Amino acid sequence: MKVDVAIVGAGMAGVMAASVVQQAGKDVLLIDKGKSVGGRMATRRVEQGKVDHGAQFFTVRTEDFQRHVDQWVVNGQVKEWFGDPYKRYCGTDGMNGLIKYLAKDVEKKLNARIVQISKETDGWLLYDEQGEIAQANNVIFTPPAPQIIDILKDSREGNDLVPKLQDITFNPCFVAILKLHEPINLSDSGHLDEYLPDGMERMVDHQAKGISSLPTVSIYMEGTWSKKHYEENDDTVLQLILEKASTYIHKDDIEVKQLKRWRYAEAKTTLKSPFINQDSLYVAGDAFLHEDDPAGRTRVESAFLSGIAVGNAVLNKA
Repeated sequence: MKVDVAIVGAGMAGVMAASVVQQAGKDVLLIDKGKSVGGRMATRRVEQGKVDHGAQFFTVRTEDFQRHVDQWVVNGQVKEWFGDPYKRYCGTDGMNGLIKYLAKDVEKKLNARIVQISKETDGWLLYDEQGEIAQANNVIFTPPAPQIIDILKDSREGNDLVPKLQDITFNPCFVAILKLHEPINLSDSGHLDEYLPDGMERMVDHQAKGISSLPTVSIYMEGTWSKKHYEENDDTVLQLILEKASTYIHKDDIEVKQLKRWRYAEAKTTLKSPFINQDSLYVAGDAFLHEDDPAGRTRVESAFLSGIAVGNAVLNKA
């Protein structure tokens, strides 16, 4: 399959880049190792309940993003959740539902982990674990920087990009996912991020959030705590998290418990550029910020802005 642009990574940045390029009439292929688009905008079913276990919400700091968010609200994909002075928005059917909506008309190849690329005279060849998957005139990478570095080093391509990518560092994050026998009362909104035990970042009640018909909870651990315990097995980590959460949730109230590991949850250091490139090979994502970024940190909006910027850059070069 030969396309104008192959985009590796189907999170917000990759999906927005695909949208920009496709609207200009170019052929696009969106490739992701997962079984669904979304990246860290992730939603999971727990029996008949539902949880967001990646990004829980997003805020808006720029006019461009606000215009899109307003339209998503009108379309019923997004709603205001809570927050002052910055509104927190969330997907009406989970955060993953928004990405699925945005990517619905884009050609996709899922369950495909790209492991190598090679530059040929007529463009790029991309290989997954089973062999060649696509040919493209341009390639955009949007996964976390360490994963991109591995691919580029194995491919012996993009040598100018690797040092810049090495400047981006990440914290991991553990998320405990629970289904409870009875509803829980964390707060009016269902979101709690104050006065929590050391090492705990936030707790979310998805029934109160409005995306789950049954009582389900996500418990997020801070990056430093998660890094300290990352090499321990899932059962041990879950036990430690539930001990910390025992003030809010009794162990006998838990019906189902699961653990999600995000190795690259949030960038500790970012680049002051919405994308980088070496000829027709581009890299973008939430850790790539505009120089005048109003928040100065990685978030859903930074991924959105990066995706649009890199999509336009490919079009302007073509």
